[in-house]
Amino acid sequence: MTKYHFIIDEQTGRIDKVLQECLEMSRSQIQVLLKKEYVQVNEVIVKANYKVKCRDKIDVTIPEKEELDVIPENLPLDIIFEDEDIVIVNKVSGMVVHPSVNHETGTLVNALLYHIKDLSSGTGEVRPGIVHRIDKDTSGLLVVAKHNKAHQLLSEQLQQHSMTREYIALVHGVIEEDNGTIHAPLARDKYDRLKWSVQKEGKDAITHFTVLQRYAHHTLVSLRLETGRTHQIRVHMQFIGHELVGDLVYSHHADDKSMGQYLHAKTLGFIHPRTQQNVLFTSELPHYFKEYLDNLVDA
Repeated sequence: MTKYHFIIDEQTGRIDKVLQECLEMSRSQIQVLLKKEYVQVNEVIVKANYKVKCRDKIDVTIPEKEELDVIPENLPLDIIFEDEDIVIVNKVSGMVVHPSVNHETGTLVNALLYHIKDLSSGTGEVRPGIVHRIDKDTSGLLVVAKHNKAHQLLSEQLQQHSMTREYIALVHGVIEEDNGTIHAPLARDKYDRLKWSVQKEGKDAITHFTVLQRYAHHTLVSLRLETGRTHQIRVHMQFIGHELVGDLVYSHHADDKSMGQYLHAKTLGFIHPRTQQNVLFTSELPHYFKEYLDNLVDA
């Protein structure tokens, strides 16, 4: 177990928010610690609504991470290509890519373990085969590695920014430029650890966009990632004033967010790890995405 001790000098307010800043953990993680009575203030166990005061002494105990038992699950999986080295999956919106403390089942990895015999060791025990990720509410294409050699060669292409990844997104507002490039560094948000934001000290991030269709109050765009930072497209489009429709985290618009952000990983291209030939895969927009577009008014 890891133990932390804080004496509060300035920051006050609800203890879950205070600890979120001090420990750089998500609010849900902090609330779990509080619920399990791992937090004491002045040697007394407190709840999440405790109001921290100046000179409070806070003790936090963080238990060792429990190993997740990742079990195969017979979940629907849209496999558009498979050979002895790779699998190309068309992920549905709403599916998390790999298990975590908050999502132990129902993930893409759970489904892969059921449908695919061999997977690479990935980047950890809960990520077999996973070369790259897309957000839970983003739909579209992912490449999965069946063995470690394929995983290594695909990962190198990601690191070298040579893998083609193109997305389709519906954003708020009418973008006047036909195309453009957003070059703005990204880092975890200083005030909300679950979000990312443009910050000068962040990691380099580059997104290229092309307008596909203008509507009265929206724009359909194609986006190509040159880098692959967390939430990159969503944060970059917010940064230029065109938040993604349906985005639960980065959009302040009062539209229907039941499907999450309207973002689809449409195109995925790379050098095949065995044949060394360029391969390119595409997928159609989900039906709910098409229906939303059909109901928009043209510009």
